[in-house]
Amino acid sequence: MRNIALVAGGPKELIPPLNEYNQDDVTWVGIDRGAVYLMEDGIPISYAFGDFDSITSSEMDSISKTKQRLKIFPPEKDQTDTELALEWAIEQNPTSIRIFGATGGRIDHMLANIQLLMKGLSKRTEIEIIDCQNQLTLHTPGTYTIKEHKEWKYISFIPVSYEVRGITLENFKYPLSNCHIKIGSTLCISNELIYEQGTFSFYEGILLMVRSRD
Repeated sequence: MRNIALVAGGPKELIPPLNEYNQDDVTWVGIDRGAVYLMEDGIPISYAFGDFDSITSSEMDSISKTKQRLKIFPPEKDQTDTELALEWAIEQNPTSIRIFGATGGRIDHMLANIQLLMKGLSKRTEIEIIDCQNQLTLHTPGTYTIKEHKEWKYISFIPVSYEVRGITLENFKYPLSNCHIKIGSTLCISNELIYEQGTFSFYEGILLMVRSRD
């Protein structure tokens, strides 16, 4: 599997049009109510994960009649449906994983879903959370090139580890050179590129990058 898209059951109004991401090399996975969202958008489901406690019996019947492979779990378990689906996706060694429907609604689920990005670091799997207004990715030390995008104008960097050291931002409206920031800092919130592309780099810690629309 080259690319995997996971659709969780967050508020549908926060999920971008999924057909814009529907390409031949994408394997679509519905997580609980996310499977209903995929059916509503006419996107073929390859797998469906969850305890399905947030859908009706008629919706479950519709899911069961599709050609997907069901992985049903009991409601009482030690991991969320999204974590179980993501762990499975990482085991497939895909090029990338995109997660939709993981923000909004219950803030405990949203915060947990953001932390799930950590699971891709050890295998260097590219994992991205996407909603209508934001794109979230997690980064380990290194140098990264980022291109300007008119729709995703604002770029923020948030420390996830206790401290991130050596942050350098080039071709940004608010540049930095070898800056150290600790968790809880808002120094790197709401920056912008001033050229077609720029770079960000750091040598210690873990950094969350958020690209946002107006």
